[in-house]
Amino acid sequence: MNFNLRNAVLANVSGSSQEQLENTIIDAIQRNEEKMLPGLGVLFEVYWQHADEQEKQNVLQTLEEGLK
Repeated sequence: MNFNLRNAVLANVSGSSQEQLENTIIDAIQRNEEKMLPGLGVLFEVYWQHADEQEKQNVLQTLEEGLK
């Protein structure tokens, strides 16, 4: 069986409103389940692909500070 997790996640959230996306992200973080991490990774990938250089730098700075 060939299952593409990225496509499954994208299909699941496609057409979601900002509120629905926020709820999905918050729920995934609050559940603290390993199985939710790939979905968050796909959402981050979508963000990264559409972010400008300033947004990317802000994210990198925030991550760097959060990981200290």
